[in-house]
Formats: sequence, structure tokens, C-alpha cells
Amino acid sequence: MLKKKTVATFVSALLVGSLALVGCSSSSSTKESDADGKKVIKFMHLWPEGSSNAQFSIVKDVIDEYEKEHKYIDIQTEILNPDQYREKLKVLASSNELPDIGMTWSDGFIKPYVEGDMLAPLDDIVEKDPDLKNSFIPGVKESYAVDGKTYGLPLELNISYVFYNKEIFEKYNLEVPKTFEEYKNVVKILTDNGVIPATVGAKDGWPASFWFMYLADRIGGSTILTDVIKGKAKFDDPAILKAAEEVQNLVDMGGFVKGASALSNDEAKGYFMNEQAAMFLTATWELPNYTTSPDVPQEFKDKIGYFKFPIYEGGKGTDINSYVGGPGVGLFVAKDSKVQKEAKDFVGYLIKRWGEKSVIDAGVIPATKVDTSSMDLSPMYIEILKDLSEASNVTTYFDTQASPAVAELHHDLVTALFGKQVNPKEFVKQHVDELAKEQK
Repeated sequence: MLKKKTVATFVSALLVGSLALVGCSSSSSTKESDADGKKVIKFMHLWPEGSSNAQFSIVKDVIDEYEKEHKYIDIQTEILNPDQYREKLKVLASSNELPDIGMTWSDGFIKPYVEGDMLAPLDDIVEKDPDLKNSFIPGVKESYAVDGKTYGLPLELNISYVFYNKEIFEKYNLEVPKTFEEYKNVVKILTDNGVIPATVGAKDGWPASFWFMYLADRIGGSTILTDVIKGKAKFDDPAILKAAEEVQNLVDMGGFVKGASALSNDEAKGYFMNEQAAMFLTATWELPNYTTSPDVPQEFKDKIGYFKFPIYEGGKGTDINSYVGGPGVGLFVAKDSKVQKEAKDFVGYLIKRWGEKSVIDAGVIPATKVDTSSMDLSPMYIEILKDLSEASNVTTYFDTQASPAVAELHHDLVTALFGKQVNPKEFVKQHVDELAKEQK
């Protein structure tokens, strides 16, 4: 997911020149009606039948439902894999021929399209439908906003938890930690018994950044990293420095798999899947491995539990229902669409239908709250959906919010922090210096 995000940010940066060239030109590849006199909505998405069958089927079913209810509408799809999709979107943007409806990522990806005046605000879809207005998980829809207006509506959401091996915990009489001091005690007992407390792949930075981001949240409050991006706070805030210090304290305690800074996320994950490490802080994209995947033995799934990142004593982030995470893809409507009204109506329809269908048919976490009372789902999945419905905040990953330059430096510095190649003060200072370049 993070790799996709990095590519998306890079591609969107390349768009800036292209969007500047098209200026205020107005064109559209959409025909207003087909041979039968129906209004045509062009919809381009990135879930091919072969590689994303569940998502493909959901979209197809929803389109069929919508067309049956709206006899005058013909929704025509173009479907590409994610990498092809990004390239095609870039080409279409450069000639101002975006589809009526397309998919977008949040934050850094969507911003150049908005600045190029190519996307329609979607706040009216949400405001006119009370059910939709109150359905989004707090903080997720906001990731698609630019200057107070919403230009994309999210379909997916990922949040992060500490997944743990219940059998290992039981063997050493360990209880789920609710505070960071309790967590460190768990680490000490595990290391004393020769067990790897937690696995993490710090080679690419982003998996290890989960630890830093959560500690910043718990110590400095749920908005601190977002405030840094918005210029309302500085990266050398004492709470951020303390978060970096606590990360390195865990390293010094032997809290992570040895050689973490040389391990990829997949390599590190193997330690947890093979029951060599007791814990794994990761996002809900891993949830199928612990619930539904036919490739994972049920015996292993039965051993896995999860807990929310512990509260830091004396910290400002006192709400354990504040999460670090981020949205997946969302939907946009082209500003110059000749069927913008109809396109917006379908977007609202798809968002609402996607919530329930994605849980049952695709096993993914939607960006909207879902009533699971009548669904036959894994208990863990039901618990996580309930958590999401009660979430007080979801702070989008720092590297998603940041510019490409800051995100790249952040990844490098997190790797160095875990490898003891920089100390916490150096970690903070280099961030401050890079962020200062953008504020000049």
C-alpha cells in the first residue's frame, strides 16, 4: 500500500507541468448520450476481474443495480490495473479528458488535479444525503479535501493495530498492555525468555514509521503530525523528539527483530507468520491473513488477536480510539463532465452500496460505518469494524500527508533511527531543515 502511495505521489508531482499546460481549456471525451438515447457516464477504475475479482464484481453488480433503477443511464467502464491506471490518468489529465468518474488517492495525489481545476467539489453529494453525511469514519473524508472543499469520496480505509500471538502471551502469562509502561514490561519478559517481542521491516522506512507515528500521537496528541504538515506545529516539538527517543529506547531494549533496518516488510512479516515474533504492528490490509485467507492455516488464525496502541502516561493523546491509518482509493467526478449531475448521483449511490458489499464480498475495510449485526463475519473483523465506528480520529500517515521530498527523507531517517545511525535529535533536526525549505 505504501509503495503504491509513493508512486502515486511521484506521478502526481509530474502532473503539475501537464496541468499548467492545459490551463483553462475545456474538452471532454464523454458523449452525452448513446445510440439508445441514454445518458452515458464514463467510469474508469483499477479493479480488473483477474487480479481484483471481488472488487470488480462488486462494482459490476452496483452498476447493474443502478442502471435497472435509472433506465436512462448507461455506465460504461474502462478497467486498468493500478500502474496502468495512474499512467492513463496522467495522460487524460494532460489533455483535459478525464472520465466522468474515476478513482483517486488522497492528500498528495489529488492536490495537483484540484490545483489544475479538473475535479468537481463533492460536498453537495454528502450534504444532501443525511445517511451518507454521517456514514464516514471521522478524519477519512477530510484527506480528500483541499482548501476546505472535498474533491474525492473514499471507498477504503486502513488503520493500524498491534496484532499478537495469543499462545505466546499465554505461555508467559502476559496480558494485553493498555499503557506504554505495561508494553515495555511485556517486551522485557519476552526478551528475557529469548522471544522476539515485535517484528518490523525498517528497510523502506514506512513500516517502522508506524511506531514513531503512534508514539507521536500518544505523546503529543492526535493532531500533532498533521499540525506539522499544516505549519501549525514544528517537528522539533518536545513531544516529537520524545517519540523518537522512545523508538530508540525500544531498539535498545531488544524490542524488535535483530537487523530490522535491513528487512523489508514482507521479510519482517515472516517472523510473525512463522510464530517467531510475538507481535506485529501493521495495518488492516493484513486482516485476511488472520481471518479469511484460504492460504493461511486456521490453527494459526485462531492464535491471533490484536490490541490498540497503548496510551503513553502523561501524554496528550489520551484517547485510545485515535488511530494512525489512511484511506485507500476514492472516487472523483470531472469538473468538465457533460453529465456531472448524473455522475455525482452514481458516486453517492456506489459509496453507500460499497460499504456493506465490501465487507461481505471483498473482505476489505470500507471508509464508511457498517452495521454488522446481521452479517456472518469473523469475530476479529466484527470487532475492528466496531472499533472504526467508534473511532475518534484517524490520522493519515505522515508520509502520505507530506511532500515527496519530506516523505522520502522521513523513510530514510526512520530506517537510520532503527539502525542507530542517527540519534533522536539528529532525526528531528533533519526533518526540521527539510520542512523549512518548503516554507520559504
